[in-house]
Amino acid sequence: MKIIILIIYALVLFLLGIYSALKIKTPFDYFLAGKKTGVWQISGSLLATILGGSAILGTIGLSESQSWASAWYILAASLGLLGLLPIVNKVYAKGKFTLPELIGQYYGESARKVTSVIIPVAWLGIVAAQIIAGAQILVSFFSLTYTSGVLLTGIIFIVYTYIGGQVSIMKTDLFQSFFIIGGVVLTAFMIPSGKLPALPDFGSVFPFNGHFMPMDLFVLILTFSSTFVVGPDIYSRVFCAKDSKTAFRSVLIVALILIPFGFVLSYIGIYAAALHPGVEHSSALVNLANMYLPEWATGILVAALISAVLSTAATTLLTASMIISELFHKDINNQRSFRQTKYFIIAVGVLSMIISLKVTSIVSSLLMALSFYSGAFIIPMVAALFNLPYNKRFSIAAMLSGGILALSGKLMMTFGSAETGQIVLISGFIVNALLIFIPFGREWKKE
Repeated sequence: MKIIILIIYALVLFLLGIYSALKIKTPFDYFLAGKKTGVWQISGSLLATILGGSAILGTIGLSESQSWASAWYILAASLGLLGLLPIVNKVYAKGKFTLPELIGQYYGESARKVTSVIIPVAWLGIVAAQIIAGAQILVSFFSLTYTSGVLLTGIIFIVYTYIGGQVSIMKTDLFQSFFIIGGVVLTAFMIPSGKLPALPDFGSVFPFNGHFMPMDLFVLILTFSSTFVVGPDIYSRVFCAKDSKTAFRSVLIVALILIPFGFVLSYIGIYAAALHPGVEHSSALVNLANMYLPEWATGILVAALISAVLSTAATTLLTASMIISELFHKDINNQRSFRQTKYFIIAVGVLSMIISLKVTSIVSSLLMALSFYSGAFIIPMVAALFNLPYNKRFSIAAMLSGGILALSGKLMMTFGSAETGQIVLISGFIVNALLIFIPFGREWKKE
């Protein structure tokens, strides 16, 4: 039954992808789905992109140590989307294809080119996190080796993105978002909680506990929530909307859906960890499904997890490849950029697969990449989009120093120097802000 459900799921996904690919007539269609997408498709794509395998398995993995506080991982995404709402109309009006193109409007051509180099490098870690998650799912459910899981997952991501572009992603993401929500909620409902150990007292472990402190939340908001206010993948969804009202409504809908969903994931994760303490999060989830879910429900859960991984990977892979194309063509709405982007999809995908073979922690890969990105770009873009006065002269120095310091701090936190790492990470944002808001120089301006 599990295999039958997966075959049906794969067939529907394949047919949707082929149907979408046939609709691609111009580079504009491939990059932005023709800018004709409505509320439900934008909402579904946003939801499927945010709830990647790294988010689902990452939250479940954190539940063993952080209990209910692990929900903050998803709640932080919701906070970021709520922070985007005041500026989403401006983002839609100003932007065209990618975030670097938007940065270039405010900080100049040099800043655009620097951004077009930095973001794809950081996004290798994001794509790698999805490949890691996909490999772990395949290993857990189908007894493959990790290397085989990485190779199979990576090839599927690359081919899927290469063929259909944004049209395929938009159409299949709505379908995938239903699978993600349905599969996870179904799993939560089918856990026989009455026969299992009692859940931890909510008030004693949420919002904070010994494994998740207020400073941890501050760092999470700084490096994770902020990437939903100013993020290439989020903006790529916004740019596809048919109008600014559609973009605003979609962001609001997804922000509200994420709030209860974060607690549902924690609920599943707590039970998975209680039954199988110390077991890798994907394996603990599989064990939980195999013990308490009928095979048809397990099949839906597997399809949901694969959907989550595939949708996020496709979006991040296409976004990174489009940004690299902008290094060579300021306006990528042409056939040459269209062909180049497809080559970059292959290159970025292969490099991410190599990273996935070396770094096997989903959360580490994801948060290290996001730390570098957020330290570099959040403050410059918030200054520009919120109409704050900023200094163009030092923008590149601000981006590079902020990103390097934030990444250095995150590496220290990952490898044992938590307090020092937090200080270094926060200092990256401070240095970035000081350089952006220095009140002198010819290029001091207010939009």
